Amino acid sequence: MTYVTPFLTRVVLKNYKSIAASGVDLRALTFLVGPNGSGKSNFLDALRFTSDSLRSSLDNALRERGGIAEVRRRSGGHPTHFGIRLEFQLPSAMGHYAFKIGARPQGGYEVQTEECVILGPEGASFLVIAGEVREFELGGTRNGIAPPAALKDRLYLVNVSGVPKFRPVYDALSRMGFYSLNPDRIRDFQAPDSGELLVRDGSNLTSVLRQLSIRDEARKKRIEEYLSSIVPGVSGVDVKDVPPKATLEFRQEVAGSSDPWRFFAGNMSDGTVRALGILVALFQSQDSAALSVPLVGIEEPEVALHPAAVGALLDALREASQSTQVIVTTHSPDLLDSADIECELLLAVHAEKGTTQIAPVDEASREAVRKGLYTPGELLRLDQLRPDIKLFGPKSPKQLDLFDGAGL
Repeated sequence: MTYVTPFLTRVVLKNYKSIAASGVDLRALTFLVGPNGSGKSNFLDALRFTSDSLRSSLDNALRERGGIAEVRRRSGGHPTHFGIRLEFQLPSAMGHYAFKIGARPQGGYEVQTEECVILGPEGASFLVIAGEVREFELGGTRNGIAPPAALKDRLYLVNVSGVPKFRPVYDALSRMGFYSLNPDRIRDFQAPDSGELLVRDGSNLTSVLRQLSIRDEARKKRIEEYLSSIVPGVSGVDVKDVPPKATLEFRQEVAGSSDPWRFFAGNMSDGTVRALGILVALFQSQDSAALSVPLVGIEEPEVALHPAAVGALLDALREASQSTQVIVTTHSPDLLDSADIECELLLAVHAEKGTTQIAPVDEASREAVRKGLYTPGELLRLDQLRPDIKLFGPKSPKQLDLFDGAGL
């Protein structure tokens, strides 16, 4: 398998839901593996929180999750803030973006610190503390351009998204897609929209598939090929207008008929429509930068699929990760039952007394896979895919720093 540089190369989280402190490197394809309730979804949600806050607003992102009291970690230490740092690699830039949100009385909040650093002699950076712009540099020098104003209750990256240096970072982070697909919403008749980005539950899948049919027929064909492998008998799918809405029309081979029969989405199983949603999420990114999706996160993509179909799903995940970074949560041994899944693609997730631990799998498990003694799926069945406990000892402060500036 040829590896590509992932969009997000490292993620550091502090006090986000059940995650006290975590710093992990990501690959183009990463599996978050652990039992139910271990905190896999919380890791993905931290990335989704960033995207939601940039695409809509910080206030909306917090309210959707029940307010800051439900986002910051609950513990005996009563942390009053949470923080996220994302280290990125774009075709035109690399660097990091980080912020720390603090709680205020009566459910209030403020952006305590926010920093974006784009590396290189032609890079750029800003640092905002408590609504005050402390640093603002373009091209490596302080210049005469007046920085946009900052507000304590909003992320500053939104304010500077009109500045060309910061625009690619804003676009990439705001266009990440995260999916917990709902078969019932996919089967519903759907209102048309722009179809630029598949929404979380799949309720605009018809619009996204229509845009793929128009702009990138090869990707749409690839989706149909994988769907046929996952759901034998299904040969294709199209968008059918039922004014003023639209639905999906599946083509299915039927014994004794020379032509495929056609069935609306309402007649298809959960596994079929969910498989289609997963494939569209994976392959929705198009060649145009304005229509690209740099990262896709999917929760338990194997749900409702027959175990025999999981191999085709794994192939789709691998192929998609060559052009879009893919992060998957799973507790399915079937999905990991392949001898050529390297342990470097796995992050083990474990909960200890309500606190989530995330790290590469331990050395014994890595060695067992390298020697061909077990597949990752077999180790998962034996409950032997655990985070490397050595990584939870004393850490260099730099490993879990949110910001580059001293004392932040």
